[in-house]
Amino acid sequence: MPVFRLTRTLAFPPPGLADPDGLLAVGGDLTPDRLLLAYQQGIFPWYGPGDPILWWSPDPRFVLLPEAVHIPRRLARTLRQGRFTLTIDTAFAQVIAACATVPRPGQPGTWIVPAMAAAYNELFRLGFAHSVEAWQDDTLAGGLYGVSLGRAFFGESMFHHVADASSAALVFLCQQLTAWGFDLLDCQVATGHLSRLGARPMPRPEFLARLAKSIAAPTRPGPWTAPAGASPPGSPPGSPSRHPDV
Repeated sequence: MPVFRLTRTLAFPPPGLADPDGLLAVGGDLTPDRLLLAYQQGIFPWYGPGDPILWWSPDPRFVLLPEAVHIPRRLARTLRQGRFTLTIDTAFAQVIAACATVPRPGQPGTWIVPAMAAAYNELFRLGFAHSVEAWQDDTLAGGLYGVSLGRAFFGESMFHHVADASSAALVFLCQQLTAWGFDLLDCQVATGHLSRLGARPMPRPEFLARLAKSIAAPTRPGPWTAPAGASPPGSPPGSPSRHPDV
């Protein structure tokens, strides 16, 4: 399959033309308009230092339905113990910086190059990108960030300094997305960690069909806050929040 070279024209080739690894196109830019158009079409950027911008649409896609998030036993115990304070959209720049710098097994560097970080910080300023933070003793212990359009959330990266912190952030995000009527959390590519939390592969045609319905709904602008009285992760429905700052 050919890999398409993007021009200044704001357009992408159809995702079904991606090569077997999911690579669809090269070039273009990271302006908000292009990034949002990419997400609407099931495409995302992913490249390393010194590389041109690469655009991907893998098949299958790794997807988590927010209401179907799975909480493993150890994580449930951590959540019941209230080890983390969880917030939304309070430290976006810190979260993306941590995602770019925290070492990861088997990864010698980061794909969150300065241009990527700047682009997503701009999406946050515009209300399309969001972060979830897990705090411990007023220190950022873990978190995640991504992009929201319609009823879809596109997860980009997560990190942790403390065990279970990023998982707690993801469960909290799923709880809030469910409360807001979201029906799709795109995890992009498979990982064992996300699989243990309930993410599953989905054929690209099915993902794109679901995505089209999800992004047809109005987008919830940022900055986000959790609904009043929201329960912390792992709490039964109706439990009072232990995190009044969200």
